[in-house]
Amino acid sequence: MKLIDAVNLDYKALNTLLREETGEFTVSGCLGQRFIAAGMDERRITIDGIPGNALGAYLNGAELIVNGNTQDAVGDTMNEGKIVIHGSIGDAAGYAMRGGKIFVRGNAGYRAGIHMKEYKEKVPVLVIGGCAGSFLGEYQAGGKIIVLGLGACGREIIGNFPCTGMHGGKMYLRGDCTMLSFPGQVTARLACEEDMEEIRGFLSEYCALFDCDQTVLTASPFTVVTPDSKNPYQQMYVAN
Repeated sequence: MKLIDAVNLDYKALNTLLREETGEFTVSGCLGQRFIAAGMDERRITIDGIPGNALGAYLNGAELIVNGNTQDAVGDTMNEGKIVIHGSIGDAAGYAMRGGKIFVRGNAGYRAGIHMKEYKEKVPVLVIGGCAGSFLGEYQAGGKIIVLGLGACGREIIGNFPCTGMHGGKMYLRGDCTMLSFPGQVTARLACEEDMEEIRGFLSEYCALFDCDQTVLTASPFTVVTPDSKNPYQQMYVAN
């Protein structure tokens, strides 16, 4: 394992060191450097500190573990790989994500999962252990967003205007959230056993990563939100 002290490194110097070889790295003293591991594969990088914006942007197979919080745009347009956040995450997590998995132990800011998409076997997954801010899943076109609401302490587990413009993928919310305010083009219903089978493996992975009891998670019902039709906005993007 290679150790990197990032205290006196800017993001370019830090990424240069990470690109020199594959394998395992531990980065200490991270102080807001942007674009860490952008586009990288064949690496397992553990980060102590707080990375800056666009951690793991365009990630192409690497695994990133952050022992703390992160800023905005984590996993921006990531293609594959895995990002594990042991704290909370800023705005626009998983923006245009098209593959791979992001696991967040804590909360997420605004616009998590915006423009997520999928193609054939490429199905991105974003799991948020706490609560998510407003505009969750805005224009979601594919993939799965799972919000567990751990530590919600009686408040709603998602903010205002969820699923605005959603036209693909699925969103799973722990608890009966069918009475929340969703836009007219989506359907919110209690998840059936078949729905739960689709996410059981991701719940198990979350619990293994963050030392949770999966039976506690699955003791609650889940709400699944899906678009009413395959692409209700097609007329806005395709010429007649």
